[in-house]
Amino acid sequence: MISRRCGLLLACAALAAAQPPVPAEPGFLLAALSITPEPWEKQANFEKFARFSRQAAAQGAQVIVAPEGYLEGYVGNQGRTPGLEQDHYAAHAAEELNGPLVSQVRALAKELRVYLMVGFAEKRDGKIFNSAVMFSPEGQLTSHYSKSHTMNDEPFNTKGDAFPVTKTPFGQWGTLICFDRQVPEAARILAIKGADMIFVPAWGSYGEINDLLMRVRAYENGVNLAFVHPKRALLIDAGGNILAQNQGEHDQIVLGRFTVSPKRKHSLLKYRRPGLYQELSRP
Repeated sequence: MISRRCGLLLACAALAAAQPPVPAEPGFLLAALSITPEPWEKQANFEKFARFSRQAAAQGAQVIVAPEGYLEGYVGNQGRTPGLEQDHYAAHAAEELNGPLVSQVRALAKELRVYLMVGFAEKRDGKIFNSAVMFSPEGQLTSHYSKSHTMNDEPFNTKGDAFPVTKTPFGQWGTLICFDRQVPEAARILAIKGADMIFVPAWGSYGEINDLLMRVRAYENGVNLAFVHPKRALLIDAGGNILAQNQGEHDQIVLGRFTVSPKRKHSLLKYRRPGLYQELSRP
């Protein structure tokens, strides 16, 4: 009897070993931190960011994104900070990529083992840029983008001139910042360069028209998209469908799972006729 029971146990164990492992959930879980910083309070803003990031990581988030200009409170816009002086802005808001607050963001990404993106006023080559930076779970620089389009309302920020796409284990990622989303060519360039996902940390306008615009940007380019604003968060798939959104305008974490659909990815781009579009490059 004991021998027969042992045989059954061994057979069950062998069958279990032969079964394929249960696959992990596809794609990745993204947390949009729809949170509002205080102007000029960089350390306090980081601490709030860290608190929400830890909550998001505890909920399983693998990618965490904060709004535009979060670290310094987006003080570089003349509408938000009337009478802003360049020297004060450079001295008290901006910092270099390896500056103290950005270095804390890098360390936090490594601590939580997540991809972590934050917006900040960046000092670089004697200029200031409105930038967004992402660090990997190993604390390495994954992406670094500077806002390329404004309404000429950021008088001391230099406009960026590149649209980088970064390859990650979860696909290829690109970034736009706020008003960049209003210019269709910017998102289209990222899609043509292979982006599966576009992050859009923002501060400016939000509402029904913006919701529609973000859904169209995702649909027309066949890309996933995350719009992350202090008062609004939209996680949208490549078909233009809203996967998740904020509830109310209070500080909150919005979670959504993204996958790359071969059917939807860049599905409309194959019908383009670039030879007809040369007029777009003329002033």
